[in-house]
Amino acid sequence: MKLILYTDGGARGNPGPAGAGGLIYDTDKKVVKKFAQFLGTATNNQAEYQALVLGLELAKKISAQGRSASGGKDTEVDCYLDSLLVVEQMNQKWKIKNKELSVLFVKVWNLTQSFKKVNFYHIPREKNEEADKLVNEVIDENTL
Repeated sequence: MKLILYTDGGARGNPGPAGAGGLIYDTDKKVVKKFAQFLGTATNNQAEYQALVLGLELAKKISAQGRSASGGKDTEVDCYLDSLLVVEQMNQKWKIKNKELSVLFVKVWNLTQSFKKVNFYHIPREKNEEADKLVNEVIDENTL
């Protein structure tokens, strides 16, 4: 099984009211799951990581439902983010200097162990509009 995950996170004020959102697709580009969560006060980078955590947790559940015998270990996940920082840190090309981000990095890293393989790809913001829209909607719902 292969899942394609697009995530985004954002904060207004940095730190400020923050949200995380994303979409999970199957290989036919059909939406399997949409998600969005208000995070309270966070930085943009924290929100980006939180979105990835939420997305991988959902991908793990979807994978386990589809392949109960293996518990998801035969699933690959391709993750697409517009946060170059998170992608480069997850690909272990950039160091993590912020304590809060290092905690979130470990959460994501531990989640990756539930899958056969997880890839992280950086995409331009305009290729991540759906996830961005979910983030802005959840922030608006909780702040307006």
